[in-house]
Amino acid sequence: MKIYSREAAKARINELAKNKKSFVFIISYDQKSSYVEELSSIDANELLVKFPHFSNAPKSCEVETESVDFSFSAPDRTAYEQSINFVKQNICAGNSYLTNLTCKVPIETNLNLREIFLQSDALYKCWVKDCFVCFSPEIFVRIKDGRIYSYPMKGTINASIPNATQTLLHNPKEAAEHATIVDLIRNDLSMVAHKVRVTKFRYIDKVATNKGNILQTSSEISGQIKSDYIDNIGDLLFRLLPAGSITGAPKKKTTEIIAAAESYNRGFYTGIMGCYKDGYLDSSVMIRFIENEDGHYFYKAGGGITAQSNNDAEYNEVKEKIYVPIYRNNKD
Repeated sequence: MKIYSREAAKARINELAKNKKSFVFIISYDQKSSYVEELSSIDANELLVKFPHFSNAPKSCEVETESVDFSFSAPDRTAYEQSINFVKQNICAGNSYLTNLTCKVPIETNLNLREIFLQSDALYKCWVKDCFVCFSPEIFVRIKDGRIYSYPMKGTINASIPNATQTLLHNPKEAAEHATIVDLIRNDLSMVAHKVRVTKFRYIDKVATNKGNILQTSSEISGQIKSDYIDNIGDLLFRLLPAGSITGAPKKKTTEIIAAAESYNRGFYTGIMGCYKDGYLDSSVMIRFIENEDGHYFYKAGGGITAQSNNDAEYNEVKEKIYVPIYRNNKD
């Protein structure tokens, strides 16, 4: 598949949308690399996607395995502690209110990336041959009939914990983190839309994994798209990137902190993927992500750091997010 630069991807998305062509797009975190493929041109041997409104996944292959082996080497505690403290120092200095810190860890599994795609259960899934698989529960933006909607997801807890829902909803750190991201996304949408408002605040999503269920909080924010962007969907998407929920606030300075704190290249992880079809755009933030590097698999995961963050809790939250959403007949 062809990789497009930022400007080329933006122009191609604009052109395809104006010509009412249906297409899939995958944009990296730094926006320097993108795939943009018309639905009619997708080679299923190279790219598989399964979104709410489009899928080219072979249904006959979507069968569960007898068992799923999945293990990972926990992030280095000392190194992650240093990264958290670096972020906290910047927060205390007033450079950021919230920073989404991520890491990558080696994993072992009896499945290849394509098998993980076929057998996992997620709202949005994507597989790029020999590169990565993503199975994300988080919506980025949806666009229909001149309106834009965003659904930031912040706040995670193990669903098996007693009173998990109330514990999550009443956790001061999680509430502050979520409110910060909602405010950031509201401001982001205001760059491309009028009359932006929060239409639903901090509702609970349950996500099934190979390790059991987790709970996450989300909100809904919507607005009326400005006339400049109605026919320039590519410009609109890139105007909003990188996604606020996986960077932080204020976004520009926080991305600089992230670059200094993280010791690896995110690549397509925490970019976005989606589909434009019949005048409707649906997209997801690319979290829950496994990448192939020279035949070795690495899981990329992270969480939001605030001034109230407990380092042990942040470390444990990252480990909670390292999973595959295949939960039947597994060994773990």
